[in-house]
Parts: sequence; C-alpha cells; structure tokens
Amino acid sequence: QVQLVESGGGLVQAGGSLRLSCAASGRTFSSYTMGWFRQAAGKERESVAAISWSSASTYYADSVKGRFTISRDNAKNTVYLQMNSLKPEDTAVYYCASGRPLGSRRLGDASEYSYWGHGTQVTVSS
Repeated sequence: QVQLVESGGGLVQAGGSLRLSCAASGRTFSSYTMGWFRQAAGKERESVAAISWSSASTYYADSVKGRFTISRDNAKNTVYLQMNSLKPEDTAVYYCASGRPLGSRRLGDASEYSYWGHGTQVTVSS
C-alpha cells in the first residue's frame, strides 16, 4: 500500500512558477514510477509528467514540455513538479500517482498507475 499526499498548489499569476511536491509513504517508493496528472473543471484527466524509479526515463505532455520539470528524491520518498511560465490553461487539480508502467511508452498512461493522491489545486490567473 502506498499513500500519496500532494502539496504546493495555489494561486499564481500567468508567467509565474510553482513547485508541487508529493510525499509518499511506504518503503517501496523507490521501486515505483511516479506521475503527475491534472484535471481541469469540466475536462477529462490528462497526463502531465512522469519519472521512472531510477529517474532514467521521463515523460512530459506536449503542452508542458520546456516549462515543467519532474524530479524525485528516493531518500525522501518525494517527487516534485517544478512548473515555470505558467499559463491560465494550466489551471487544474494536480494529482500525484505511483505505479509500474510496462515500458517507457506507457509512462503517461493513467491506467498504469495504482495509487493516487487527493490532489492539489493550481490556479493561474491571467
């Protein structure tokens, strides 16, 4: 069992930055791929970024490439999402998830993730 708790969300102006954190419980954190997903009001959940257990593989949605950076600290059981140059369309609830996707091509597939946090709200004003 893995429990995930997100933090770091908030209100920011367009062009600003936020850093999300996701703290995981359990001794097996380092063996899981970690992902960030988001869901805007009235829209379907979408993948944002993911990172393999060793940090060797990462995935980014096209909409955030060059602006967001995912990283992890296995010693602290924490994964981060640094979000720069934020846009109003980045407004959403951001969820952290852990899982074991079969292959790097599936890093952005939500169905590959077993454990989910409750989310943190990110609001970007124009």
